[in-house]
Amino acid sequence: MEILAFGVQSDEKPLIEKAFEGHHEVRCLSVFLNEDTAPIAAGYEIISTSVNAELGHRVLQTLAAGGTQLIAQRSTGFNNIDLKVAERLGMTVARVSYYSPYSVAEFAWTLGMAVNRRVVRAANRTRDFDFRLDGLMGRDMHGRTVGVLGTGKIGEAFARIAHGFGMRLLGWDVAENPACLELGMKYVPKDELLAESDLVTLHVPLMPETQHLIDAAALRAMKDDAILVNSSRGGLIDSRALVAELRAGRFTGVGLDVYEAEAGLFFLDKSLEAVEDDTLARLVTFPNVLVTSHQAYYTVDAVGQIVDATVRNVLDYKAGRRSENVLVPAIPRS
Repeated sequence: MEILAFGVQSDEKPLIEKAFEGHHEVRCLSVFLNEDTAPIAAGYEIISTSVNAELGHRVLQTLAAGGTQLIAQRSTGFNNIDLKVAERLGMTVARVSYYSPYSVAEFAWTLGMAVNRRVVRAANRTRDFDFRLDGLMGRDMHGRTVGVLGTGKIGEAFARIAHGFGMRLLGWDVAENPACLELGMKYVPKDELLAESDLVTLHVPLMPETQHLIDAAALRAMKDDAILVNSSRGGLIDSRALVAELRAGRFTGVGLDVYEAEAGLFFLDKSLEAVEDDTLARLVTFPNVLVTSHQAYYTVDAVGQIVDATVRNVLDYKAGRRSENVLVPAIPRS
């Protein structure tokens, strides 16, 4: 059987092909799954998608009409999939419930420290042999307060690094993580965390309840010189409200690896096209903002784990087995 994989990056392709070797043939496409590309999947019982795939009702209907029965998404998040429609169409949907939390936590710290120490500005200057220090002054993280919104595996990994810096730890989540408590983390209401933190980092899933978790009111609650980092999901932050606060001269720095309207932009080369998204165009112009293209997970360790889990999801489906990765109940197929 041949499996069709959408949105495969060039670095990712050899890992996918090697992982499926001896199990199934796999056809890797660089294009992302959306309404325009969904017809390509006709005749494929199993497809694999990336986090930026568009799996709304129209795409799912096209896939089902073409014979697709399993969607194996290569990510933990699944807010891009209409699960109710998939279930109604009798499709099985699986994700990757776990991969290296260190990949995302370490990159979140990379963003935080890069904006704190003005690394991008300094690098751009030295390329022009401008070695002045004006405007490059940062702050020690030691002794300052970090607020972790979402203290699951990734939030815990972030907190461990913060503990190594010697920071005061504040946390917010629906349930307290014993490992974070052992690090000395204090769980507080969200508004208190925002008001007291010098660095705020987001590690919660995107759900209706967390959409624009950081809205205009939350941004106003933060310190004027705070650092904000988001390496989770773009929809957690109200981007227009963030632009308004930045225009008012607030925040030492903002590091964004995700953006709420990133679909159709991130992972693609748009350098020769006019940017139609005014909010994103404005964000990248601020000297204290660093935007990267959803790459926090992109390490050989994490991607290898994601690919291996995807292969297991396919093998489980073919064998009629279910695992914690199944989002829509598997239906036995002959």
